[in-house]
Amino acid sequence: MKSVLNYVTVAAFLLGTMGYANGPAKSEVEKNLINIELDPVFVKKGEKLFVNLLNLSKEKVTLKVYDSQNRLVFKETVSGELVVEKAFNFEKAFKDSYTVVVVDESGTYKETISVK
Repeated sequence: MKSVLNYVTVAAFLLGTMGYANGPAKSEVEKNLINIELDPVFVKKGEKLFVNLLNLSKEKVTLKVYDSQNRLVFKETVSGELVVEKAFNFEKAFKDSYTVVVVDESGTYKETISVK
């Protein structure tokens, strides 16, 4: 009976220290595993282009529109916003091919739309 009690005590001690030892290390590893990089979402509907970007860092985001001859048609810089949303309406634009460029701290993203 005394040996069973000794085994139970040792087992409880080992399980208790093992859980404590894995606790802080596990949470530290989980923090390092979380790295979210989100690309902007471009949605075309007819001659309209919708841009949505989740900007978790709230850093500067620049939106630009170029025509087919690489001339800057539109530029806007947004900072401090969690969600960057912009709708571009090309219904009354000249017939051409336009490139929408989104630049944030993670990179540069492009989408082209043709107006006929």
